[in-house]
Amino acid sequence: MLPSVYAPKDFKRLFAAGDIVARCFEFITPHIRAGISTGEIDRMVAEFLRVNDARSASLGYHGYPKHICTSVNDVIVHGIPRDDEILKNGDIINIDLTAEHKGFHADSSRMFMIGNVSQRAQELVQTCQDALNSAIAVCAPGVPLSEIGRTIEAIVRPHGFSISEDFVGHGIGKVMHDDPQIYHWHDKKFDSMKMVPGLVFTIEPIICECGNKCKIDEDGWTARTVDGCLSAQWEHTIGITEDGAVIFTEQQY
Repeated sequence: MLPSVYAPKDFKRLFAAGDIVARCFEFITPHIRAGISTGEIDRMVAEFLRVNDARSASLGYHGYPKHICTSVNDVIVHGIPRDDEILKNGDIINIDLTAEHKGFHADSSRMFMIGNVSQRAQELVQTCQDALNSAIAVCAPGVPLSEIGRTIEAIVRPHGFSISEDFVGHGIGKVMHDDPQIYHWHDKKFDSMKMVPGLVFTIEPIICECGNKCKIDEDGWTARTVDGCLSAQWEHTIGITEDGAVIFTEQQY
């Protein structure tokens, strides 16, 4: 049996955790504009989680120092919020939040466009969101895990963008990271691994404006494109049901 397979009663707890994540994004969205620091966004999230009986699963994870990841422009993933990083007109930013609530985890990330961004940046952000939504739509019992990557490639390639192969989706539930890995490009080794009811995992494609190679900053966390081009990511936590898939990280109540 695949790891990260949960019972229907566990889905209720996953929906509760995911609802907190979704409501947190709704709470911070009006504030994500030019002039705010990524450090201030982090503090807003921390306070929201506190009053909603949840905690950031990222804080302290392998020494990670903040509650969220804030990846601006050429940062692919794991950008660390800072008070001296101020969002400005034309920026794009990914905010990645994993919350733990009553023993269950939910993981999601969203892109935000600050002011007037370039047409190519808009296309990048929209293509990435389309790829995520299309991948979720094909998920159902009996579908190979490889179909996720195949679907994402079909959306992304015609735009001339590349897909990061350094970071993957993952099983999730009682722990933040579990098997199976979820590739966002087609790999035939996952052709024989089929989705089953109860399977819970993230889909989180990262697409890059130009090349998909990354480098890690001296902080040991921040991964950015080698060529300095833009990167975008969208993410949801989903669960496989008897007849399709549900999204936990959408607002429920």
